[in-house]
This record gives sequence, structure tokens and C-alpha cells, in this order.
Amino acid sequence: MKLVKSLLLGSAAGLCAGAGAQAADLPMRKAAPVEYVRVCTAYGAGFFYIPGTDTCLRVGGRARFEYQFTQQNTRASSVSGYRGLARINIDARTQTPYGALRAFVRIEVASRTGGYLKSGTAERYALSFTASGQDTFNQAQKFVEVDKAFVQFAGLTAGRAQSFFDFYSGDVEMIGSGNYSSTNTNLFAYTATFGSGFSATVAAEDPTARRNPVFLSAQAGTVGLAAGAAPAAQNGVNFLSGAIPFGFVAVARNAAGIPTAAVALDVGQRNNMPDFVGALRYDAAWGSAQVSGAVHEIRVGTYNGGNPSAPFTATPFAVGAGAAAAAAAVVANAQVPSAAYGFAFQGGLKINVPQLAPGDQLWLQGAYAQGASSFTGAFNPPGTETNTSGITNRFVVNQDDAVVDSFGRIHKTETFSVSGAFLHYFTPEVRGALFGTYAQVNYDAALRTGVTGPAGITGGAAVVNPFNPTLKSFEVFYGGGNLIWSPVRDLDIGVEVVYERINIAGRVADNNKGGTAAAGATVVGGTGRTTSFDDNILARFRVQRDF
Repeated sequence: MKLVKSLLLGSAAGLCAGAGAQAADLPMRKAAPVEYVRVCTAYGAGFFYIPGTDTCLRVGGRARFEYQFTQQNTRASSVSGYRGLARINIDARTQTPYGALRAFVRIEVASRTGGYLKSGTAERYALSFTASGQDTFNQAQKFVEVDKAFVQFAGLTAGRAQSFFDFYSGDVEMIGSGNYSSTNTNLFAYTATFGSGFSATVAAEDPTARRNPVFLSAQAGTVGLAAGAAPAAQNGVNFLSGAIPFGFVAVARNAAGIPTAAVALDVGQRNNMPDFVGALRYDAAWGSAQVSGAVHEIRVGTYNGGNPSAPFTATPFAVGAGAAAAAAAVVANAQVPSAAYGFAFQGGLKINVPQLAPGDQLWLQGAYAQGASSFTGAFNPPGTETNTSGITNRFVVNQDDAVVDSFGRIHKTETFSVSGAFLHYFTPEVRGALFGTYAQVNYDAALRTGVTGPAGITGGAAVVNPFNPTLKSFEVFYGGGNLIWSPVRDLDIGVEVVYERINIAGRVADNNKGGTAAAGATVVGGTGRTTSFDDNILARFRVQRDF
């Protein structure tokens, strides 16, 4: 038995030795070293090197819940609104002989319901997908937005970024909707840094997001005049008063100045020239200062018989027997209004006031524009907040960069705004802000002047409707405050209350009180249900986590 065990052990040892000798003859393969993620300290906290590259990457984002309660001015509007928002930030930077090469991307996706920041403007910009059910249409939306996506290299910025015209853009507010410019757009810019805190930027920016409509003074709700028809049978009072048919411009007039032929003008704007923006900025330990300017083109289309998709072929509207043929020749040679150029200027100041508390800030800003209202933000509350909050339910205000009168002349709208905000830290965990903006919108008074028509048709009286808000100047006030608690880093829990008010020049019919204006100076029912203002109160609650 011992002999058998000895033989077996010896055989096993021999096999092991042989196997070891064969393994020693095979080439050895060294395991690849494990490359761990390394922290990148060159660009601040949160960056790390992408394995195998010299590019530093930071990934961050945001999750937010918001609830808004709105004063109900009409039963047609919702008083409650909800929004859940997700944001992803990606910041990639690589050091080169020319400085840092940076790419930044920010994507936002949100679900919002009820009377909450769902403006017609946002829908027109195709930012949202609206539910179509009976109880969800215009009450539930999905929002998808490429908020930012730009490349920076050697002073160049190219892509989608915030306009270089902007300075204070609601920085201390929960939701910046006051009268100031806060616009993300596609742009190409160059920034020169001079040292000692001074820098200057010139930029060519996409004008699409900056446009407000061009209004035709003929868009006063008048009835179209059939070709060759007598004016008295076709709402001739409005036609002869200068308020010619909807969307039309007079291209022929008689000796008395009365329109005898009119043709449709396409006022839809297309991309032609970019907005040219320039800014000079100074940054120091005490704060920042900036002056900026912009030029914005206003260009209407051509006369096209009311069909924007086809060249002009239709017979023009004309007055009197045989007038149509004569008017056709006039229309053929009618001059399309030349392009107009709006402009804007802005000055802003940010002052750090650590004497009160670390992190305290004071912001002051003013802007003026003609034909470039987006740069002053004068239409912001009526154009965004108030479409959802109900502030303009009592009446309608026009929000137009320019107006084409019945002679085909372009009148630029004048706007200006002032803004102020103060941020204070009561403790490192509790902060609050007070903010307010004021804006004024002024339309050329000549656009509202009545025209006296010949006796027997208008009775020799000027046709003026004092309760018609069309092209009336107005002013907007937006202000409020917030209080935010941050119990731990990057977590905000806060409330904000905002008051909005629009004052319109003169008095207009109050739609919420049945005050429909008649064609003349009499209000239907004789009750005098008019108003000169509309206002609203909004309250917001937010929980937000940044990472």
C-alpha cells in the first residue's frame, strides 16, 4: 500500500513539474495598469480629468420644484401652476498655447401645468409640447430647451449663449421676469481683455429671439374693401378715416388725400442682418460696471395681395368705378418700405457691500431703445408673466417694435426701463432680496390721430374711438421680494411675492366688467365700464437642489 502511495505522489509531482516547465516557456503578458480618475484643480472645484486625455470635465445640474399662485382676474385663467425642472450642465476645458479651450452645454427639461409661465411667446419659439385633451389643452406642457451650447477659445465665443448686451438679468430673483434684457441666443463674439479688470466685446447675434412684431396701422379690425366697390357699402367710414382694411397699405390717394387703392403688405420679418452688439465692462473687487449698445434691423416683406407664400398677383382694393385698373399700375410700381434700424443703449452697475454682510449685492441698471424693445425688456411682464397670470385680461396692449402706417412709413416704438435689486444675507443660511423694475412704451402719437372725411360719408367729423387701446402708450411696474433658506449647501427652499401693474394712456374698456367699446365714443350699455390699469399679485414657492 505504501508503495502505491509513493508511486501516485511521484507521478503527481512529475506532472506538476512538467506543467510548470511548459508554462515557463510561454510569453508573459503584463496586466494593463488601472487609470484612476484624477482631480483637475486648474479650473476650480468639481473638475476631473477625462481618463486618457488632458481635458478637464465638470458635470453638474439642478432639480427644482415650483408652485405659483396667481390672483384671479378672470375665471378663464388658472390660479395655480406647477413646474418640475431638470437641468444638466457639462463644462469641458483643455489648456492650449492660446489659453483654455472651453465647451459648455446646458440642457433643461421641464413639465409645467396650470397658470405657470406658459406664455404664447414660448410656444411660438417651439420650446414646448402642449397637451391636447379637453382639460389639459394649454394647461399641461413639456418643455425642452438647449439653454446654452457654446465654444470659447482665444477670446472667441461661438454658439448659444447669453447676449453680451445683458447685465442684470434677474440675478437675485427666483424667476427673472422684470423689465430688463435676459436673452439666450445664437452668437459669434470676440472679447478683448485689457487687464486691470477692463474688457470689451463685439458680437454678431441672432436677431430672431429679439424680434417683436411689426404692426400695420390698418390692423384696427376694419373690414376689407372689395375691388371697385363704393366705400359707403364697405365700412367706408373706417376706410376714409385712414384705418384702411386689415393688413393693407394705401398705394394711391385722391387730391383730398383719401385712399383710393390699397394692397396687402407682408410684415413678417426674416433673418437678414444680425444684431450687432458692443459692450465695455469693468470688474473689480468692489463689483462690476458695464455699458452696452445694439443695432437691430426692422425689415418688412413685399406687397403680395395678402398671400405671404406667393408674389403679388391679386387685384388691389380700389375705390370708385374703373379705379381698379388704374390702381393696378400704381401698385406695380409701389415702393416697399425701406428697412429701418432700431438701436438700444444700456448701463449697469453691481456693487458688492460686504460691509453689511458677506455676499450682499446692489444692482442698478437703465436701458433705452427705439425699435428694439427686447433690449429694454419693456414687454417682458405683458409678454411672458402676464399672459399666464391674467394681468392683461382687462384690456390688450400692443407689443410691437414698429408700426407701418397707411402711407407705408415705419414708425419705431420708443421704450426705456430702469431696474434695481438688493440681496442681503441675514445669516449664511438665510438670504433675501428686494427688486423692482419700471418700463415705459411710447407709440408715435400721429398713429392715433383721427382723419376728417368728406361730408356725407363721415359727416365731416374725425373718427376717433377713445376706448380703443390700439397703439396706446403704457407703462409697466414689476417688483417684489423673496426669502430663501439654505439649510445645507446647494439646497434652496424659498418663497417669492411679486406685484405687477400696467397703466395705459387714457381709459379703455374693461373686458372683465363687460365694458365693450362701441364703434364711436359710447360704451355699450352706457355704464362707463372702463379702466386705466390692470394689476396682479403672484406668490411662488420653490425647492431646488444644485449639484
